Amino acid sequence: MSKVTFNNKNTTFYTTLKASVEQYFTTNNIKKTGNWKLYSKSVILIPSAILIYISLLVFTMPALVGIVLSCALGLILASIGFNVMHDACHGSYSRKGWVNDMMGLSLNALGGNAFIWKFKHNIIHHTYTNVDGIDDDIAKSPLMRQCDTQKWVPAHRFQQYYVVLVYAISSFAWVVMMDFNKYFKKKIQSTPLQKMDQREHFVFWFSKALYLIFYITLPIVFVGWKAWLVGFACMHVTMGLTLALVFQLAHVVEHAEFEYVGINDNKKIEEEWAIHQVKTTANFAPKNKLVSWYVGGLNFQIEHHLFPRVSHVHYPAISKIVKQTCEQFNINYNEFPTMTSAIGSHFKMMKQFGKKPVYANA
Repeated sequence: MSKVTFNNKNTTFYTTLKASVEQYFTTNNIKKTGNWKLYSKSVILIPSAILIYISLLVFTMPALVGIVLSCALGLILASIGFNVMHDACHGSYSRKGWVNDMMGLSLNALGGNAFIWKFKHNIIHHTYTNVDGIDDDIAKSPLMRQCDTQKWVPAHRFQQYYVVLVYAISSFAWVVMMDFNKYFKKKIQSTPLQKMDQREHFVFWFSKALYLIFYITLPIVFVGWKAWLVGFACMHVTMGLTLALVFQLAHVVEHAEFEYVGINDNKKIEEEWAIHQVKTTANFAPKNKLVSWYVGGLNFQIEHHLFPRVSHVHYPAISKIVKQTCEQFNINYNEFPTMTSAIGSHFKMMKQFGKKPVYANA
């Protein structure tokens, strides 16, 4: 197992930043968890997904309408993941733990598993962001090369083109393969998976069975396997592309930094954890309220990585504090003005990482 530590002897940056953010919440008498802005999204998104799902099963409609609705379902499910599941699994949806646990199970309703995701995302990704060898979010080699330290293969020359197909099937692969791979191997990348108790084993298999029933069996019974296959594919392609792109824009873009640790190696990063988070993360479209609403504030990834237990509804406000503190400590605050500029930067980096390194023998 690889081990990475941070130089947290001098945490002046994070201490200063945290004090300023705490003062913001105290002065304005605001709770760090969700509020009506978040809860209204839940009321809009979840019933909308259910309504579209039932409509696709019950009503006879032209093929084009069915395809459009299936794509819309994929977009809404992705937004439920960004807004409801993400905050809940970070414990920032509500002050009540049982509410967070219940809403976090929305991930299971999308086909994933909240227990595995929390360990993979909250613990590994948020601690060792962009550390090649530990962070599972950038561990797609040899299919994709997402940083300079990963092995290069000739196919990577074209990855800026074919990654779109990879992203398109990513949510389907997550549901039918990746969760099971982590479940049976009992590890994520090089890190042993936290032990699951009997309840978590039951939830894993029960929710996978429900997915099989609601996303495959019932639709085939109601509309036939051909119509189901088209709708199922459209839903997953839309959801996969959306989820993958939004998360890729946070870390695999220009100016985002990477670290590397070998198998069973020990590495000390010579800066505090908080500075590492800023250097490895990027924001995008901070002034676009529609994007912010849809992606659950994940366009403010720097704020999210520094304060993961603060609900995303507060990120626009505290981003001003974070940016000012970064300027005070001369730390680069990586931000793209629009979503399209961030997407362009991502594909530019994928093209760059796809070039044959001078040391490659392949």
